[in-house]
Amino acid sequence: MTSKKPRKAFSKEPYDEESEEQTTPAPKPAVKKPSAAFQSQYVGRDVAAGLITGTMAIPLTVGIAIMSDYPIKVGLATVAFASLVGWINAWIRPGNYIGSPGIAAGLAPVLALGVASFGLQNMAFCIFLTAVMQAVIWKFNWQKYLLVAVPAYLVEGLLAGVGLKIFLKFFEFTYELPPGAESPDVFWNAARIQMFAISMTGFALFLFLFSKFKNRQPAIPYFVLIVGGVVLAQFVSVPMLYVEDVPLRVALPIPQVDSALLLVYMFLFCAMLAVIDVIEQVMSNAAIEKIDPLKRKCNSNNSLLAIWIANLGSSFFGGMTNLDGLAKSTTNKLAGAYTKFSILFVGLVVGFFTWQSQYLMYLPNFALAAIMMFSGYKMIAGLAHVTMYGRYALILAVLCGALVYKVGIFEGLLIAMAVHGIIHFMVYTQNEKVPGRTVIRNYFENLKKDSSNVM
Repeated sequence: MTSKKPRKAFSKEPYDEESEEQTTPAPKPAVKKPSAAFQSQYVGRDVAAGLITGTMAIPLTVGIAIMSDYPIKVGLATVAFASLVGWINAWIRPGNYIGSPGIAAGLAPVLALGVASFGLQNMAFCIFLTAVMQAVIWKFNWQKYLLVAVPAYLVEGLLAGVGLKIFLKFFEFTYELPPGAESPDVFWNAARIQMFAISMTGFALFLFLFSKFKNRQPAIPYFVLIVGGVVLAQFVSVPMLYVEDVPLRVALPIPQVDSALLLVYMFLFCAMLAVIDVIEQVMSNAAIEKIDPLKRKCNSNNSLLAIWIANLGSSFFGGMTNLDGLAKSTTNKLAGAYTKFSILFVGLVVGFFTWQSQYLMYLPNFALAAIMMFSGYKMIAGLAHVTMYGRYALILAVLCGALVYKVGIFEGLLIAMAVHGIIHFMVYTQNEKVPGRTVIRNYFENLKKDSSNVM
Protein backbone atom coordinates (compact mmCIF):
# COMPACT_ATOMS: atom_id res chain seq x y z
CA MET A 1 0.00 0.00 0.00
CA THR A 2 1.50 3.26 -1.09
CA SER A 3 1.59 6.27 1.20
CA LYS A 4 -0.05 9.51 0.17
CA LYS A 5 2.06 12.39 -0.98
CA PRO A 6 2.16 15.17 1.64
CA ARG A 7 0.13 18.27 0.88
CA LYS A 8 2.03 21.18 -0.56
CA ALA A 9 0.67 23.47 2.13
CA PHE A 10 2.64 21.55 4.74
CA SER A 11 5.82 21.20 2.72
CA LYS A 12 9.03 22.42 4.36
CA GLU A 13 10.86 22.94 1.09
CA PRO A 14 12.16 26.46 0.46
CA TYR A 15 10.61 26.85 -2.94
CA ASP A 16 7.18 26.18 -1.45
CA GLU A 17 7.61 28.99 1.03
CA GLU A 18 8.66 31.37 -1.74
CA SER A 19 5.65 30.35 -3.75
CA GLU A 20 3.41 31.04 -0.77
CA GLU A 21 4.95 34.50 -0.32
CA GLN A 22 4.54 35.35 -3.99
CA THR A 23 0.88 34.35 -4.20
CA THR A 24 -0.20 36.13 -1.00
CA PRO A 25 -1.14 39.75 -1.85
CA ALA A 26 0.26 42.41 0.42
CA PRO A 27 -2.44 44.28 2.39
CA LYS A 28 -3.18 47.71 1.00
CA PRO A 29 -2.83 50.60 3.45
CA ALA A 30 -6.16 52.11 4.48
CA VAL A 31 -6.90 55.40 2.76
CA LYS A 32 -8.00 57.98 5.30
CA LYS A 33 -11.07 59.89 4.21
CA PRO A 34 -10.60 63.68 4.23
CA SER A 35 -12.20 65.29 7.29
CA ALA A 36 -15.55 66.98 6.90
CA ALA A 37 -14.83 69.23 9.89
CA PHE A 38 -11.39 70.62 9.12
CA GLN A 39 -8.78 70.51 6.34
CA SER A 40 -5.72 72.70 6.67
CA GLN A 41 -5.56 73.62 2.97
CA TYR A 42 -9.03 75.19 3.14
CA VAL A 43 -8.73 77.10 6.43
CA GLY A 44 -8.61 80.57 4.89
CA ARG A 45 -11.54 79.91 2.57
CA ASP A 46 -13.63 78.37 5.35
CA VAL A 47 -13.01 81.25 7.76
CA ALA A 48 -13.95 83.87 5.15
CA ALA A 49 -17.04 81.89 4.11
CA GLY A 50 -18.14 81.52 7.73
CA LEU A 51 -17.88 85.25 8.41
CA ILE A 52 -19.87 86.09 5.27
CA THR A 53 -22.54 83.44 5.84
CA GLY A 54 -22.84 84.36 9.52
CA THR A 55 -23.45 88.01 8.65
CA MET A 56 -26.06 87.04 6.06
CA ALA A 57 -27.71 84.67 8.57
CA ILE A 58 -28.44 87.51 11.03
CA PRO A 59 -31.39 89.17 9.21
CA LEU A 60 -32.79 85.79 8.14
CA THR A 61 -32.71 84.53 11.72
CA VAL A 62 -34.27 87.73 13.03
CA GLY A 63 -37.08 87.56 10.46
CA ILE A 64 -37.84 83.89 11.10
CA ALA A 65 -37.86 84.43 14.87
CA ILE A 66 -40.37 87.28 14.43
CA MET A 67 -42.53 85.07 12.18
CA SER A 68 -42.36 82.28 14.78
CA ASP A 69 -43.43 84.60 17.62
CA TYR A 70 -40.16 83.79 19.42
CA PRO A 71 -37.80 86.31 21.04
CA ILE A 72 -35.08 87.30 18.57
CA LYS A 73 -32.29 86.51 21.04
CA VAL A 74 -33.61 82.96 21.41
CA GLY A 75 -33.53 82.47 17.63
CA LEU A 76 -29.97 83.75 17.42
CA ALA A 77 -28.86 81.55 20.33
CA THR A 78 -30.41 78.53 18.60
CA VAL A 79 -28.39 79.14 15.43
CA ALA A 80 -25.15 79.66 17.36
CA PHE A 81 -25.66 76.46 19.35
CA ALA A 82 -26.73 74.42 16.30
CA SER A 83 -23.63 75.60 14.42
CA LEU A 84 -21.37 74.37 17.22
CA VAL A 85 -23.16 71.00 17.37
CA GLY A 86 -23.02 70.69 13.57
CA TRP A 87 -19.26 71.28 13.53
CA ILE A 88 -18.61 68.77 16.33
CA ASN A 89 -20.82 66.19 14.61
CA ALA A 90 -18.83 66.64 11.39
CA TRP A 91 -15.79 65.13 13.15
CA ILE A 92 -17.74 61.98 13.98
CA ARG A 93 -20.57 61.37 11.51
CA PRO A 94 -20.74 64.02 8.79
CA GLY A 95 -24.07 64.38 7.04
CA ASN A 96 -23.04 67.00 4.50
CA TYR A 97 -19.87 69.03 4.04
CA ILE A 98 -20.95 72.64 3.46
CA GLY A 99 -24.45 72.87 5.00
CA SER A 100 -25.01 75.74 7.44
CA PRO A 101 -27.47 75.19 10.31
CA GLY A 102 -30.21 77.64 11.14
CA ILE A 103 -33.86 78.01 12.06
CA ALA A 104 -35.99 77.15 9.03
CA ALA A 105 -38.41 79.62 7.47
CA GLY A 106 -40.67 76.71 6.53
CA LEU A 107 -41.20 75.89 10.20
CA ALA A 108 -41.87 79.46 11.35
CA PRO A 109 -45.69 79.33 11.14
CA VAL A 110 -45.64 75.87 12.73
CA LEU A 111 -43.75 77.23 15.73
CA ALA A 112 -46.06 80.26 15.83
CA LEU A 113 -49.00 77.84 15.94
CA GLY A 114 -47.34 76.07 18.86
CA VAL A 115 -46.79 79.34 20.72
CA ALA A 116 -50.43 80.33 20.18
CA SER A 117 -51.74 76.89 21.21
CA PHE A 118 -49.51 76.00 24.14
CA GLY A 119 -47.85 79.25 25.18
CA LEU A 120 -44.17 80.10 24.92
CA GLN A 121 -43.58 78.53 28.36
CA ASN A 122 -44.46 75.09 26.94
CA MET A 123 -42.47 75.34 23.71
CA ALA A 124 -39.27 74.13 25.39
CA PHE A 125 -41.03 70.84 26.16
CA CYS A 126 -42.36 70.70 22.58
CA ILE A 127 -38.86 71.09 21.16
CA PHE A 128 -37.60 68.46 23.61
CA LEU A 129 -40.34 66.03 22.55
CA THR A 130 -39.63 66.80 18.88
CA ALA A 131 -35.94 66.02 19.43
CA VAL A 132 -36.81 62.69 21.09
CA MET A 133 -39.00 61.72 18.13
CA GLN A 134 -36.23 62.70 15.72
CA ALA A 135 -33.77 60.61 17.72
CA VAL A 136 -36.03 57.59 17.22
CA ILE A 137 -36.29 58.36 13.49
CA TRP A 138 -32.49 58.63 13.35
CA LYS A 139 -31.91 55.43 15.35
CA PHE A 140 -34.02 53.28 13.03
CA ASN A 141 -33.27 55.30 9.87
CA TRP A 142 -36.97 55.95 9.33
CA GLN A 143 -36.30 59.10 7.35
CA LYS A 144 -36.20 56.98 4.19
CA TYR A 145 -39.78 55.84 4.83
CA LEU A 146 -41.01 59.36 5.64
CA LEU A 147 -39.66 60.72 2.37
CA VAL A 148 -41.68 58.12 0.46
CA ALA A 149 -44.82 58.27 2.64
CA VAL A 150 -45.06 62.07 2.35
CA PRO A 151 -44.48 62.92 -1.33
CA ALA A 152 -41.99 65.67 -2.05
CA TYR A 153 -44.59 67.63 -4.01
CA LEU A 154 -46.83 67.81 -0.92
CA VAL A 155 -43.92 69.24 1.05
CA GLU A 156 -43.35 71.80 -1.71
CA GLY A 157 -47.03 72.72 -1.51
CA LEU A 158 -46.80 73.10 2.26
CA LEU A 159 -43.74 75.35 1.91
CA ALA A 160 -45.54 77.43 -0.72
CA GLY A 161 -48.41 78.03 1.72
CA VAL A 162 -45.92 78.97 4.41
CA GLY A 163 -44.08 81.23 1.96
CA LEU A 164 -47.31 83.11 1.21
CA LYS A 165 -47.84 83.63 4.94
CA ILE A 166 -44.29 84.99 5.32
CA PHE A 167 -44.59 87.28 2.29
CA LEU A 168 -47.86 88.84 3.45
CA LYS A 169 -46.69 89.11 7.06
CA PHE A 170 -43.61 91.15 6.17
CA PHE A 171 -45.34 93.08 3.40
CA GLU A 172 -47.03 94.98 6.23
CA PHE A 173 -43.59 96.24 7.25
CA THR A 174 -43.19 98.03 3.92
CA TYR A 175 -45.72 100.72 4.82
CA GLU A 176 -45.22 100.75 8.59
CA LEU A 177 -44.60 104.20 10.06
CA PRO A 178 -42.52 105.29 13.04
CA PRO A 179 -44.42 106.46 16.13
CA GLY A 180 -46.03 109.86 15.69
CA ALA A 181 -46.05 109.86 11.88
CA GLU A 182 -49.49 108.31 11.44
CA SER A 183 -52.46 110.46 10.44
CA PRO A 184 -55.78 109.81 12.23
CA ASP A 185 -57.82 110.81 9.16
CA VAL A 186 -55.83 109.55 6.15
CA PHE A 187 -54.19 106.12 5.97
CA TRP A 188 -52.05 106.84 2.88
CA ASN A 189 -50.59 110.11 4.02
CA ALA A 190 -47.35 111.58 2.63
CA ALA A 191 -45.19 109.82 5.25
CA ARG A 192 -46.69 106.39 4.49
CA ILE A 193 -46.34 106.86 0.73
CA GLN A 194 -42.69 107.83 1.24
CA MET A 195 -42.11 104.78 3.46
CA PHE A 196 -43.71 102.47 0.91
CA ALA A 197 -41.62 103.99 -1.90
CA ILE A 198 -38.41 103.47 0.12
CA SER A 199 -39.38 99.85 0.86
CA MET A 200 -40.21 99.00 -2.76
CA THR A 201 -37.02 100.64 -3.99
CA GLY A 202 -35.01 98.58 -1.50
CA PHE A 203 -36.85 95.40 -2.51
CA ALA A 204 -36.29 96.07 -6.22
CA LEU A 205 -32.60 96.78 -5.61
CA PHE A 206 -32.30 93.54 -3.65
CA LEU A 207 -33.91 91.52 -6.48
CA PHE A 208 -31.68 93.16 -9.07
CA LEU A 209 -28.49 92.48 -7.13
CA PHE A 210 -29.53 88.92 -6.35
CA SER A 211 -30.17 88.20 -10.04
CA LYS A 212 -26.67 89.46 -10.86
CA PHE A 213 -24.71 87.85 -8.02
CA LYS A 214 -26.71 84.74 -7.06
CA ASN A 215 -24.23 82.44 -8.81
CA ARG A 216 -21.11 84.19 -7.50
CA GLN A 217 -21.70 86.00 -4.20
CA PRO A 218 -25.35 85.82 -3.07
CA ALA A 219 -24.46 87.61 0.17
CA ILE A 220 -23.84 90.90 -1.71
CA PRO A 221 -27.53 91.94 -1.97
CA TYR A 222 -27.94 91.29 1.77
CA PHE A 223 -24.90 93.43 2.63
CA VAL A 224 -25.95 96.25 0.29
CA LEU A 225 -29.52 96.32 1.58
CA ILE A 226 -28.53 96.23 5.26
CA VAL A 227 -25.72 98.78 5.01
CA GLY A 228 -27.80 101.03 2.76
CA GLY A 229 -30.74 100.78 5.16
CA VAL A 230 -28.59 101.66 8.17
CA VAL A 231 -27.15 104.69 6.37
CA LEU A 232 -30.56 105.87 5.13
CA ALA A 233 -31.99 105.57 8.64
CA GLN A 234 -29.53 108.25 9.79
CA PHE A 235 -31.23 110.81 7.50
CA VAL A 236 -34.85 109.63 7.21
CA SER A 237 -37.14 108.62 10.07
CA VAL A 238 -38.07 104.96 9.50
CA PRO A 239 -39.26 102.18 11.86
CA MET A 240 -36.33 100.31 13.36
CA LEU A 241 -35.99 96.77 14.62
CA TYR A 242 -36.68 96.28 18.31
CA VAL A 243 -34.90 93.43 20.11
CA GLU A 244 -36.29 92.47 23.48
CA ASP A 245 -33.49 91.84 25.97
CA VAL A 246 -34.80 88.51 27.27
CA PRO A 247 -32.59 86.49 29.63
CA LEU A 248 -31.25 83.18 28.33
CA ARG A 249 -31.56 80.70 31.18
CA VAL A 250 -30.87 76.99 31.33
CA ALA A 251 -33.83 75.05 32.74
CA LEU A 252 -35.44 71.64 32.46
CA PRO A 253 -38.06 71.52 29.64
CA ILE A 254 -41.01 70.57 31.87
CA PRO A 255 -44.56 71.04 30.49
CA GLN A 256 -46.96 73.34 32.31
CA VAL A 257 -50.36 71.93 31.39
CA ASP A 258 -53.40 70.84 33.36
CA SER A 259 -55.18 68.85 30.66
CA ALA A 260 -54.42 65.37 29.32
CA LEU A 261 -56.16 66.29 26.06
CA LEU A 262 -53.76 69.20 25.60
CA LEU A 263 -50.82 66.81 26.08
CA VAL A 264 -52.22 64.55 23.35
CA TYR A 265 -52.56 67.51 20.99
CA MET A 266 -49.04 68.58 21.92
CA PHE A 267 -47.75 65.10 21.07
CA LEU A 268 -49.42 65.19 17.64
CA PHE A 269 -48.10 68.70 17.04
CA CYS A 270 -44.53 67.59 17.86
CA ALA A 271 -44.88 64.58 15.56
CA MET A 272 -45.80 66.90 12.70
CA LEU A 273 -42.96 69.28 13.58
CA ALA A 274 -40.45 66.41 13.71
CA VAL A 275 -41.58 64.95 10.37
CA ILE A 276 -41.52 68.29 8.52
CA ASP A 277 -38.09 69.10 9.96
CA VAL A 278 -36.74 65.70 8.87
CA ILE A 279 -38.19 65.89 5.37
CA GLU A 280 -36.90 69.44 4.86
CA GLN A 281 -33.40 68.30 5.90
CA VAL A 282 -33.47 65.34 3.51
CA MET A 283 -34.61 67.59 0.65
CA SER A 284 -31.97 70.19 1.56
CA ASN A 285 -29.26 67.52 1.60
CA ALA A 286 -30.22 66.47 -1.93
CA ALA A 287 -29.66 70.06 -3.07
CA ILE A 288 -26.51 70.56 -0.96
CA GLU A 289 -24.97 67.45 -2.50
CA LYS A 290 -25.43 68.96 -5.98
CA ILE A 291 -23.62 72.20 -5.07
CA ASP A 292 -20.78 70.60 -3.11
CA PRO A 293 -17.53 71.88 -4.69
CA LEU A 294 -15.89 68.45 -4.32
CA LYS A 295 -19.05 66.45 -5.24
CA ARG A 296 -19.09 64.57 -1.94
CA LYS A 297 -22.07 62.41 -1.02
CA CYS A 298 -24.44 63.43 1.77
CA ASN A 299 -25.69 61.08 4.45
CA SER A 300 -29.09 62.36 5.54
CA ASN A 301 -29.33 60.11 8.57
CA ASN A 302 -26.05 61.53 9.90
CA SER A 303 -27.50 65.02 9.42
CA LEU A 304 -30.46 64.00 11.55
CA LEU A 305 -28.05 63.09 14.33
CA ALA A 306 -26.79 66.68 14.47
CA ILE A 307 -30.35 68.03 14.22
CA TRP A 308 -31.85 66.11 17.10
CA ILE A 309 -28.85 66.69 19.37
CA ALA A 310 -29.05 70.44 18.68
CA ASN A 311 -32.82 70.44 19.19
CA LEU A 312 -32.47 68.51 22.43
CA GLY A 313 -29.82 70.91 23.70
CA SER A 314 -31.73 74.03 22.65
CA SER A 315 -34.82 72.87 24.52
CA PHE A 316 -32.91 73.49 27.76
CA PHE A 317 -32.68 77.23 27.05
CA GLY A 318 -36.04 77.60 25.30
CA GLY A 319 -34.59 77.38 21.79
CA MET A 320 -36.11 76.55 18.43
CA THR A 321 -35.81 73.77 15.85
CA ASN A 322 -32.95 73.77 13.35
CA LEU A 323 -31.77 72.27 10.07
CA ASP A 324 -29.16 72.90 7.38
CA GLY A 325 -31.09 75.42 5.29
CA LEU A 326 -30.51 75.73 1.57
CA ALA A 327 -30.23 79.55 1.46
CA LYS A 328 -27.40 79.75 4.02
CA SER A 329 -25.75 76.59 2.68
CA THR A 330 -25.70 78.02 -0.86
CA THR A 331 -24.17 81.25 0.45
CA ASN A 332 -21.63 79.21 2.40
CA LYS A 333 -20.60 77.33 -0.73
CA LEU A 334 -20.40 80.39 -2.99
CA ALA A 335 -18.46 82.27 -0.30
CA GLY A 336 -15.76 79.60 -0.62
CA ALA A 337 -16.48 76.96 2.06
CA TYR A 338 -15.03 73.48 1.60
CA THR A 339 -15.61 71.96 5.05
CA LYS A 340 -17.82 72.38 8.10
CA PHE A 341 -15.07 74.46 9.72
CA SER A 342 -16.86 77.44 8.19
CA ILE A 343 -19.97 76.95 10.34
CA LEU A 344 -17.88 77.35 13.47
CA PHE A 345 -17.39 80.97 12.40
CA VAL A 346 -21.06 81.27 11.45
CA GLY A 347 -21.79 80.37 15.06
CA LEU A 348 -19.25 82.89 16.35
CA VAL A 349 -20.76 85.74 14.32
CA VAL A 350 -24.32 84.87 15.33
CA GLY A 351 -23.21 84.32 18.91
CA PHE A 352 -21.67 87.81 19.04
CA PHE A 353 -24.99 89.41 18.06
CA THR A 354 -26.81 87.16 20.53
CA TRP A 355 -24.90 88.73 23.42
CA GLN A 356 -24.61 92.18 21.82
CA SER A 357 -28.13 92.36 20.41
CA GLN A 358 -28.34 96.13 20.89
CA TYR A 359 -26.43 96.54 17.61
CA LEU A 360 -29.32 94.88 15.75
CA MET A 361 -31.55 97.85 16.56
CA TYR A 362 -29.71 99.83 13.87
CA LEU A 363 -31.47 97.64 11.29
CA PRO A 364 -34.51 99.33 9.69
CA ASN A 365 -37.66 97.23 9.36
CA PHE A 366 -38.02 97.84 5.62
CA ALA A 367 -34.66 96.14 4.96
CA LEU A 368 -35.72 93.12 7.02
CA ALA A 369 -39.06 93.08 5.18
CA ALA A 370 -37.35 92.94 1.78
CA ILE A 371 -35.21 89.97 2.83
CA MET A 372 -38.12 88.02 4.29
CA MET A 373 -40.47 88.82 1.39
CA PHE A 374 -37.82 87.41 -0.91
CA SER A 375 -37.57 84.27 1.23
CA GLY A 376 -41.35 83.85 1.05
CA TYR A 377 -41.31 84.35 -2.71
CA LYS A 378 -38.61 81.68 -3.12
CA MET A 379 -40.74 79.22 -1.16
CA ILE A 380 -43.74 79.91 -3.36
CA ALA A 381 -41.59 79.61 -6.50
CA GLY A 382 -40.65 76.10 -5.35
CA LEU A 383 -43.96 74.97 -6.88
CA ALA A 384 -42.20 75.17 -10.24
CA HIS A 385 -40.20 72.08 -9.20
CA VAL A 386 -43.45 70.14 -8.85
CA THR A 387 -44.15 70.30 -12.60
CA MET A 388 -41.65 67.48 -13.10
CA TYR A 389 -44.03 65.15 -11.20
CA GLY A 390 -46.96 65.82 -13.54
CA ARG A 391 -50.32 67.60 -13.53
CA TYR A 392 -51.82 65.63 -10.64
CA ALA A 393 -48.88 66.43 -8.36
CA LEU A 394 -49.06 70.13 -9.25
CA ILE A 395 -52.81 70.31 -8.53
CA LEU A 396 -52.37 68.53 -5.19
CA ALA A 397 -49.39 70.73 -4.24
CA VAL A 398 -51.39 73.91 -4.98
CA LEU A 399 -54.31 72.51 -2.96
CA CYS A 400 -51.96 71.73 -0.06
CA GLY A 401 -50.51 75.25 -0.20
CA ALA A 402 -53.97 76.83 -0.23
CA LEU A 403 -55.11 74.67 2.69
CA VAL A 404 -51.97 75.48 4.68
CA TYR A 405 -52.51 79.19 4.14
CA LYS A 406 -56.24 79.09 4.87
CA VAL A 407 -56.73 76.55 7.69
CA GLY A 408 -53.22 76.08 9.12
CA ILE A 409 -50.08 73.98 8.75
CA PHE A 410 -51.21 70.93 10.70
CA GLU A 411 -54.73 70.70 9.33
CA GLY A 412 -53.74 71.64 5.78
CA LEU A 413 -51.09 68.94 5.46
CA LEU A 414 -53.33 66.26 6.98
CA ILE A 415 -56.25 67.15 4.66
CA ALA A 416 -53.98 67.12 1.60
CA MET A 417 -52.53 63.74 2.56
CA ALA A 418 -56.03 62.37 3.18
CA VAL A 419 -57.21 63.59 -0.25
CA HIS A 420 -54.10 62.05 -1.82
CA GLY A 421 -54.78 58.69 -0.11
CA ILE A 422 -58.49 58.65 -0.95
CA ILE A 423 -57.86 59.41 -4.63
CA HIS A 424 -55.36 56.58 -4.93
CA PHE A 425 -57.62 54.19 -3.05
CA MET A 426 -60.62 55.01 -5.28
CA VAL A 427 -58.60 54.69 -8.49
CA TYR A 428 -57.37 51.21 -7.58
CA THR A 429 -60.63 49.88 -6.11
CA GLN A 430 -63.12 51.42 -8.57
CA ASN A 431 -61.25 51.66 -11.88
CA GLU A 432 -58.88 48.71 -11.60
CA LYS A 433 -61.14 46.61 -9.35
CA VAL A 434 -58.39 45.82 -6.84
CA PRO A 435 -59.67 44.73 -3.40
CA GLY A 436 -59.20 47.32 -0.67
CA ARG A 437 -57.06 45.02 1.50
CA THR A 438 -54.77 44.36 -1.44
CA VAL A 439 -54.38 48.10 -2.09
CA ILE A 440 -53.34 48.71 1.51
CA ARG A 441 -50.98 45.72 1.55
CA ASN A 442 -49.37 46.79 -1.74
CA TYR A 443 -48.93 50.32 -0.37
CA PHE A 444 -46.84 49.11 2.56
CA GLU A 445 -44.87 46.71 0.38
CA ASN A 446 -44.10 49.47 -2.12
CA LEU A 447 -43.22 51.79 0.75
CA LYS A 448 -40.60 49.35 1.98
CA LYS A 449 -39.30 48.64 -1.52
CA ASP A 450 -39.09 52.27 -2.67
CA SER A 451 -37.43 53.44 0.53
CA SER A 452 -34.49 51.11 -0.06
CA ASN A 453 -33.21 53.61 -2.64
CA VAL A 454 -33.31 56.54 -0.23
CA MET A 455 -30.21 57.16 1.91
